[in-house]
Amino acid sequence: MIAGMAALVSAVQTNCDIADARHARDVSLCTYLLGMREFYRWEHELPYGVSPPRDEVGRWIAEREARWEQIAEEDFRALPVAGREFDPFAAPQINAALAGSGLVYGAGLGRFHKPHFFLARLAREEQRGEARLLVCGCEYARDVSAVPAASQGATLIVRREALRQWLWEKAEGWNVKQQDGALKSALLAYGFDVEPQDAIERMTESEIETLVLHEEGELAAGRLLGNDWPAKLQGFSGKRAELLARAVRDNLADCLVTLPSLLRRNAEDSLHFWFSTFDGLRRELFPRLVAAYQSTVDAGDTAILAAAAQAGTAHFAALGRRLLDMDEAGIAGLSHDPASISL
Repeated sequence: MIAGMAALVSAVQTNCDIADARHARDVSLCTYLLGMREFYRWEHELPYGVSPPRDEVGRWIAEREARWEQIAEEDFRALPVAGREFDPFAAPQINAALAGSGLVYGAGLGRFHKPHFFLARLAREEQRGEARLLVCGCEYARDVSAVPAASQGATLIVRREALRQWLWEKAEGWNVKQQDGALKSALLAYGFDVEPQDAIERMTESEIETLVLHEEGELAAGRLLGNDWPAKLQGFSGKRAELLARAVRDNLADCLVTLPSLLRRNAEDSLHFWFSTFDGLRRELFPRLVAAYQSTVDAGDTAILAAAAQAGTAHFAALGRRLLDMDEAGIAGLSHDPASISL
């Protein structure tokens, strides 16, 4: 590691806490409590499969919320690295200063302008075409809503712990009712019904690649939509327009890269996993793909999926360009009637 590691971890975690103080409760109560339970698990290093003690979690949430009230208006801390202090959003410069330390730092704005920060151990690094891939292991600092994958310019970052947490949450929810569908197919493909913990570990390692493909698709979609897209996304003041724009770009990214790549590799397990994440507005905007998946499950004909992805590329590229020419009110209006712009 590096000299001054404790001070760096403390500064990053303080920034995470400030971001959470401002935004962690900007979700439904159910989502908030589930996120806090998993955050408690991470902070107390509890193994998955062990339920955190409810009374202790309740007290911990109350203490955390009291701290948030004290720090919500504070400025984000500068980060001390190699004898210098860095703006906490200067992730490329900070990672350059951390080179050789075995650490990865992440920072950026997520949905609805929520800042995200984390500090983790570098598990592996590789070159993916023009992009640099960093896969993170143990996390030393993070916020409540850990994002499993993101892009920082031409750098793709996947957080293994965040992905594992997401999979456990989904698996535990499925295990209550064991409903049919893509998630069931994915979990059973990895042996969740036989040995749950081993299955989630195998699934985590394997599906890192699916996350990487999506991030590569984001880069490809960005090239198609042009340089005005990021500013458009960050310029929204309300949620509805942003949700629609993100759903359009996500669908374009997966039609460009994720789905064609998984189909070429005959990665059936990963296709089930991907479709288990295909929800919300993304799904409403693309009923043809839902029907194609159901046909594929029934008949094993992946050509139907490939054709749907190809059609989706043209549709969502055109829709994305249309959104660039619209104001926020117009985009928000479209989000109330997704069927009118669906494929």
